[in-house]
Amino acid sequence: MDRRQFVKTAGAGAAGSAVIAAPALAQSQPKVTWRLTSSYPKSLDTLFGLSTQVAKRVAEATDNQFQIQVFAPGEIVPGLQALDAVQNGTVECSHTLSSFYIGKDPAFAFETSLPFGFNTRQQNAWLYSGGGLELCRAFMKTYNLYTIPSGNTGAQMGGWFRKEIKTLEDLKGLKMRIAGMGGQIMAKLGVVPQQIAGGDIYPALERGTLDAVEFSGPLDDEKLGFQRVAKYYYYPGFWEGCANVSFIVNLEKWNALPPAYKAILESACAEANALCVAKYDHGNPDALLRLAGAGAELRPFPQDVMLAAFKEAYALYAELAAKNPAFKTFYDSYLPYWKKEQLWFRVAELPFDAFNAQMAQQMR
Repeated sequence: MDRRQFVKTAGAGAAGSAVIAAPALAQSQPKVTWRLTSSYPKSLDTLFGLSTQVAKRVAEATDNQFQIQVFAPGEIVPGLQALDAVQNGTVECSHTLSSFYIGKDPAFAFETSLPFGFNTRQQNAWLYSGGGLELCRAFMKTYNLYTIPSGNTGAQMGGWFRKEIKTLEDLKGLKMRIAGMGGQIMAKLGVVPQQIAGGDIYPALERGTLDAVEFSGPLDDEKLGFQRVAKYYYYPGFWEGCANVSFIVNLEKWNALPPAYKAILESACAEANALCVAKYDHGNPDALLRLAGAGAELRPFPQDVMLAAFKEAYALYAELAAKNPAFKTFYDSYLPYWKKEQLWFRVAELPFDAFNAQMAQQMR
């Protein structure tokens, strides 16, 4: 047999083996069907899309043996009950922000973000390399949950206000939709915080039940239509320098998964995390320009607001760490890591970004 005939025959044999082996491999994997409840309405295609992206990848990687059915808020449970539904076994998993559940324990905030805390890259560094994810999983285990980072919004805007905020005094008495620990900080500045799920915010703002709302950034805010009822758009959203979205799984269901399915799900969530950040960084600039063109007026928060909020934030963390052992465990890891990250970013990242921003401004 000549060399070309040998290669041809060998190739046919290999292909034949693959055809024979594939069904056996597929049959060796159990059929698993999960239900996922999201905290985000379908109109927010980036945040709701995280769930469909993960489900798609998991199905592809398991020859459709592991299926995740995705449900919007209200189809099974309301958006802010996603974690409870996973904990009690109503559904197997969810996409939500851990910080929505600080009413159960303020330590839930760490997996999402703290006001004046990490930016997206720093949050990922702490979670993946700084021991943060191990702390989050140990904490979640006490609630019969397992958590996987699965998306991030990046730095957010400060929200939409019906009237201008010129001084700290202008915040007094304002009814504002603001989630997580940011609401506690704003309350110390005189704001009356309201926690409302994404799909319910616009009607409350339109009716005048709210004076201001924060949700995310231009890409999402534009879809929710806030610019039609509140024209002043403030920045930065100091309560969320990032917002890590969690894929939360019932611990018993997680433990029952085959190791291969666990690895596939972790990988799918890591991909969704990267794609989510990319989509926001890609879409926010154009959305911001469209909002400005539609009449939104951009405003920075006054310096006295920023300074007062920072002071209240770190006073609150010290207070919580002194009385809450779970919060202290997180904070003892978080605070020194935050200081270290600020040192590095101040040396290299921030000067680079600031110079580029200045040059871009001059090139207009």
